[in-house]
Amino acid sequence: MPRARILLKLRTQPVVGALLLSLLAGCSSEKNTVSTQRPEQVRADIVSLMPANVADKQGWAKDISTAFITQKIDPTTENICAVLAVTEQESNFNANAPVPGLGKIAWKEIDRRAAEVHIPAFLVHTALKINSPNGKSYSDRLDNVRSEKELSAIFDDFIGMVPMGQKLFGNLNPVHTGGPMQVSVAFAESKASGYPYPIDGTIRREVFSRRGGMYFGIAHLLGYPTHYSEPIYRFADYNAGFYASRNAAFQQAVSRLSGVKLALDGDVVSYSDTTGKTEMAVRRLSKRLSLSNSDISRDLRLGESIDFEKTPTWKLVFALADKTAGKKVPREMLPGIELNSPKITRNLTTAWFAQRVDERRRQCLTRG
Repeated sequence: MPRARILLKLRTQPVVGALLLSLLAGCSSEKNTVSTQRPEQVRADIVSLMPANVADKQGWAKDISTAFITQKIDPTTENICAVLAVTEQESNFNANAPVPGLGKIAWKEIDRRAAEVHIPAFLVHTALKINSPNGKSYSDRLDNVRSEKELSAIFDDFIGMVPMGQKLFGNLNPVHTGGPMQVSVAFAESKASGYPYPIDGTIRREVFSRRGGMYFGIAHLLGYPTHYSEPIYRFADYNAGFYASRNAAFQQAVSRLSGVKLALDGDVVSYSDTTGKTEMAVRRLSKRLSLSNSDISRDLRLGESIDFEKTPTWKLVFALADKTAGKKVPREMLPGIELNSPKITRNLTTAWFAQRVDERRRQCLTRG
């Protein structure tokens, strides 16, 4: 019998109904359920929700459950499926997934950086013919590199040992994301405090492990509060940056009110010395909002925080947008961002990524 019909029937039987309604309410509360879950229960839930073709399900479940428990994130079915969906999309549960044509990508990056610092390409290629610590030349290793983990290790060696390596790359290893969830190395380094495992050399190396990649990927996906109505917006954030889906809706409201065409990319904070386009557009509304330029600038700096929604700029922009439209305008939307990467050979967008992950999440829920 559907739950709604059960509730209706119970309300007609006050004594028994009150008791059973209370029990049903408790069952519907994820927090109450989570508080009694043991690690082995969480691992069992994760295993049951994984795609059938995943190898070493117990190992994956152990690393995922450790991340949930350590970071105090509720291991609900929704949260588990969100993590599994992103992992399946990014690596198909391969902690060291091969990237087709990665050697060519690596050589192109080397030549590009050499040109930026005005070093002739032939000098760089000559330098790379010397042997690396594993006995093979850097050229050979680059020609045959298959994964980002291998490529990152090559560049680390290259920077430390090859002539011109420090000048070409300094500490800027060009591999910025890695691991089974393709999490940002910079993000992982910012979240190193509280990491529950012994660090194998550097956080960068941990990102390329299954345990580290899942730990930091889960932190990036679920480790911040939102008011989204659907998980798809969080998936877009995972690809485009914290609160990108919320901020894109803000940009859309500002654009319609100001008449200024904005890229709905969720980027409302300018990190340069010049004022960003979104801020300039909001300033055009300053009189209508009764806000100063400094008020607007102050509020927009909270664009990567949940607290942006508490600021006068956020509230007044949406109040004016609602009034102008005669209805409540969206507070969330998929950002309009094209994905650019040497690894991407098709015209893809953040919206495509979010939709694809959400499809996988729905498939996961059916398994549950």
